Amino acid sequence: MNNTIKNRWRISRTIAAITIAICGISPAANAEQLSDAQIEQKIDQLLNKMTLTEKIGQLQLRDWGMYGADKTDQLKQDIREGKIGGFLNVNFDAVAGNTIDDLQRVAVEESPNGIPLINGQDVIHGYKTIFPIPLGQAASWNPSIVKQGARIAAEEATSEGIRWTFAPMIDISRNPRWGRIAESLGEDPYLTSVLGVAMVEGFQTDDPTRRDAMAASAKHFIGYGAAEAGRDYNAAYIPETTLRDIYLPPFKAAVDANLLTIMSSYNTLNDIPATANKKMLKDVLRGEWKFNGFVVSDWNAVLEMLPHGFAKDAKHAAELTANGGVDFEMHTTTFEEHLPQIIKEGKFTLAELDQAVRNMLRVKYKLGLHTNPYTREGRENIILSESNLAAARQAARESFVLLKNDNSALPLNKNQTVALIGPLANVPHEQLGTWIYNGDKKDSHPFLPAIEATLKDAGKVIYVPTLKNSRDTDTSNFKAAIKAAKKADVILFIGGEESILTGEGHSRGRIDLPGAQHALVDALAKTNKPLVTVIMAGRPLALGNVLEHSDAIMMAWHPGTMAGPALADVLFGDYGPQGKLPLTWPVDVGQTPIYYNRMATGRPATDDNYTRMEDIEQGVFQHVPGNSSNHLDLGHLPQYPFGFGLTYSSFEYSDIKLSTNKIALGSTLTATATITNTGKVTAIETVQLYVQDIVGSVTRPIRELKGFKKVSLKPGESKTVSFTLHTDALAFHNPDMQLVTEPGDFNLWIAAHAQTGLAAKFEVTEK
Repeated sequence: MNNTIKNRWRISRTIAAITIAICGISPAANAEQLSDAQIEQKIDQLLNKMTLTEKIGQLQLRDWGMYGADKTDQLKQDIREGKIGGFLNVNFDAVAGNTIDDLQRVAVEESPNGIPLINGQDVIHGYKTIFPIPLGQAASWNPSIVKQGARIAAEEATSEGIRWTFAPMIDISRNPRWGRIAESLGEDPYLTSVLGVAMVEGFQTDDPTRRDAMAASAKHFIGYGAAEAGRDYNAAYIPETTLRDIYLPPFKAAVDANLLTIMSSYNTLNDIPATANKKMLKDVLRGEWKFNGFVVSDWNAVLEMLPHGFAKDAKHAAELTANGGVDFEMHTTTFEEHLPQIIKEGKFTLAELDQAVRNMLRVKYKLGLHTNPYTREGRENIILSESNLAAARQAARESFVLLKNDNSALPLNKNQTVALIGPLANVPHEQLGTWIYNGDKKDSHPFLPAIEATLKDAGKVIYVPTLKNSRDTDTSNFKAAIKAAKKADVILFIGGEESILTGEGHSRGRIDLPGAQHALVDALAKTNKPLVTVIMAGRPLALGNVLEHSDAIMMAWHPGTMAGPALADVLFGDYGPQGKLPLTWPVDVGQTPIYYNRMATGRPATDDNYTRMEDIEQGVFQHVPGNSSNHLDLGHLPQYPFGFGLTYSSFEYSDIKLSTNKIALGSTLTATATITNTGKVTAIETVQLYVQDIVGSVTRPIRELKGFKKVSLKPGESKTVSFTLHTDALAFHNPDMQLVTEPGDFNLWIAAHAQTGLAAKFEVTEK
């Protein structure tokens, strides 16, 4: 660092320190928690002083990354004039100085009313310490792991001045073609609700004024995960009962957990862009749920209503957005440019403007930004700390899902020679996954050095990546891979898809392993050596010949910074796999969208009521092969059901009991079962509770998850697992959109996954 830069940095920090001293702010102290009444009183005082320009300015979220250095002076001038409410993508630079504090100083000291900026960034599954992608975290079925990941992300991000994140993504995701399924928490509203709330609590804590707390933003409101054909940004068509029973519950749970902000989505919902959907943003979110935080548009979504064919020009887009219920306009500037005229024309009132500004200011007060606007100290002791890395390693361990383990191929023997083959076997960047705005491959701990360290005493690893990346079709290195495989005791193939193949805008029409990976697996299988396959991907993949040829298959998702050590821990048995699928795994893309909690058809398929395509005799009568709900070529079952996941042990479920077979509305019952470890090692099983409302005023799903518990059992040990079920948990929306629990008969299962379980029945009666 040269002297000029050193001096600039010292001066910047000195100015920040003087500013803090002048304002009476302790660098370490959290802001005082104000009561709701005190916050509203302070907002009233501000609104009475603010000009129209300053009010509209609070509704402008600028993307710092879209401006060059030549625009810095103008942006600072806009802040001085109260024309900007916040920024996204302002990076911390320890060399050049803290730009966030620099901009904040202008807002607090030089703008008319000293209103601080809110600075946000995509902190999705970690900041510098990257945790497994959210879909991988969901596979842990462990709210404490999810909460801890968000807490560590917040601690790291706030140490560099970021107080707002665009997470959690709680879109219900039933289609693995959709690239953003990697950011989701899976297909189930109950599991997504539980884990989404855990993430909100991790980010915000119970005291958002804490200087290591950040505002969460649940996204995308609403229906984005149902985009047609899994194509990003596409239209979604969702019946209102499905919307209310499947897609909205995670957002309602987050709002009830004191969520501070919500992001609207890019898609149209039933032909209305979510950015201007009054029914969702005003009637449901504000009216029914009483949400009092702010709603932010997605990036550029306001102007994207023009190609949607919903807005005729930028002014019209601003009018629709403001009246639709969005408070904070991300990236675009239609509010700044057109709201004054729209208000003048009576198409948006001053009272409505004040309410939007109130929503913005309320969040800033709840974050304590008026008291503590600047970056806290101590980042060097927080970023990538040993404890953070240890937590990321544990999260990755718990996220891995063992899909197949024939002949006890896993765990691997540490005394063996392992042929490590495949395009994702040593990929510091790819293991991090999608949406790692601040993650860096140089901080990654990949698998090759981890396995070398594991085998250093007795075993040996022969590493032949063979393919340059997951999409590589060049087979010229197959001979080297086969040669290595023949020298080894076991083949460890690590394939899947690179991180760039999932995430926003990265949907796929095919979901098999890309490139020449299937051909490589074929070639390796011909060596007749045991083949263990690890899949690193952001979505379920059609396994094809991989399923047939592999003795064991482990789904590792994109596991994050500590992927290598965590994978070595589990593959070699130092830590047992315990992950369960948070979604249904299809046989092939033709089954998608696919999900366990589907409605029954009039002709449900079973194994014996239809004939597979390859077995149909030529020329037979139309109905001979059978008529049921199936695919002739793929069958009626998924490759793996929701909730599925093996361990290195085995479990027996027995002795299901209900506390009563008949309960009145408003009451509870207790369901218990005995779980026994029938294997040879201690293992953790995630026990799941499912119910079915057999007859309803609208058709009801064949199963619905209503609870889950983890239980650790030693070999031969048995434990009783208990669930309490209230009749409110059985509620759904009837044809009149009333949330009701209807009396009647119910099925109940205590199960290892959604296609199995011990069954019982009970009846709900009127009070």
